[in-house]
Amino acid sequence: MSVAEIIGLTAAAVAAGMINAIAGGGTLVTFPALLAFGISPVVANATSTLALFIGTAGSVYGYRRQIAAVGPWLKRFVPVSLLGGLLGSVILTSTRESIFAKLVPFLLLFATLLFLAQGAFRRFAGFADSSGRNAAPHRHAVWMAVLFQFLVAVYGGYFGAGIGILMLASLGFLGLSDIHEMNGLKTTLGALINLVATGWFVAAGLIDWPRAGVMTVGALAGYFLGAHFAQRISQKAVRHLITSIGLLISAWLFYKHFTK
Repeated sequence: MSVAEIIGLTAAAVAAGMINAIAGGGTLVTFPALLAFGISPVVANATSTLALFIGTAGSVYGYRRQIAAVGPWLKRFVPVSLLGGLLGSVILTSTRESIFAKLVPFLLLFATLLFLAQGAFRRFAGFADSSGRNAAPHRHAVWMAVLFQFLVAVYGGYFGAGIGILMLASLGFLGLSDIHEMNGLKTTLGALINLVATGWFVAAGLIDWPRAGVMTVGALAGYFLGAHFAQRISQKAVRHLITSIGLLISAWLFYKHFTK
């Protein structure tokens, strides 16, 4: 690797780590960066997944207090996240990327709009939203959320861009209102999805190890900085930032989709 490539990949990983710690969508920084340096799409996806998974440790540590508060939700979502992540990674190594790639901009835009409107929809559905505390969801809503998390995990194992925003939207509709606790839960589940996907990609020999090492260092720094920064600003500001990130990434994906 040249000096320019090392600097470029490190910078991309730092940015991706910060984006993932706050909202999600960091893959859309690391994946194109690897492609720009001549890495094949499948290897780029696998290498990006490995780097961002290891980097998640910095963010999980940053959210350690919030994660303790959402322990009961982890018990519901961990099994389907692991199973879905494995299934998605198997699909990636067995089929072409083109089908899911065409769905990415639509899926991410839909999730961003859901996140933007979740407060109104929670009030319409009867969830408490005025107290500032997490509301108790209906039993049917919980099972729907578990199913949705499984589908998100399948998509995350396949490509993963935007799974953070999808999970935040789902958690919001369940009645969770503390954005920092939601981010902690989202980060942990995302790490588990990437864990099983990374294991499969390593076994399949898809990792570019030198570039993965460079990007891991950047991702660790980015995740930690993102988690630390997100908790120092108001929940309202974090929500605005998450929405902005989702809309910007969606716009970029639609542009790429319709200009091919």
